[in-house]
Amino acid sequence: MPKPVHYNAAEHISSDTAADPYQRPAFPLRDRIRRQLWNICWTLLYRTSPRPLHGWRSLLLQLFGATMGPNCHFYPKSRVWAPWNLVCADQVTAADGAEIYNPAPVTFGSHAILSQDSYICGATHDYDDAAFPLLAYAMSFGAYSWICARASVAPGVKVGEGAVLGLGSVATRNLEPWTIYAGAPAVRLKERRRHEQSSSEPA
Repeated sequence: MPKPVHYNAAEHISSDTAADPYQRPAFPLRDRIRRQLWNICWTLLYRTSPRPLHGWRSLLLQLFGATMGPNCHFYPKSRVWAPWNLVCADQVTAADGAEIYNPAPVTFGSHAILSQDSYICGATHDYDDAAFPLLAYAMSFGAYSWICARASVAPGVKVGEGAVLGLGSVATRNLEPWTIYAGAPAVRLKERRRHEQSSSEPA
């Protein structure tokens, strides 16, 4: 079953913007301006903030439209491409170097963790279309899921509650709840012991 596309640049960007489709912007001007303002904020206020000031960084993300639950820990070197497409429950962690490329909404459940240099890729391009338009996908990460250091999650992949993606692994398909995956592409290794405080419903 194909993944539903949340945003297709071909539906939003006129072909009149450039004769060569590779020179057309992927997003409308308003969105590009908003991202530039966020980049300035990240450089001057977010990136330079002391490590313990998680509340300050959550506030900055919220000012740009993010939904942040209590006690989220986003470290100074973490990157969020579009805060207005970020939804976090409580105690979500993004370590230094973790990057969330989210042209479409990305949702994190309670206690979800992104370790150092992990990468969440929320978009790709339609390589079968001569115009090569950007395609963005909504993504979700269940409560207590863990994306380990230097692991990557491909566009449109859903990570179930309690799922673990191992060190340096690449998830190209949905990860089942309370299951451990590793490899490139990631394959199922074994089940993970469920936490008593977790919900019974998968993400």
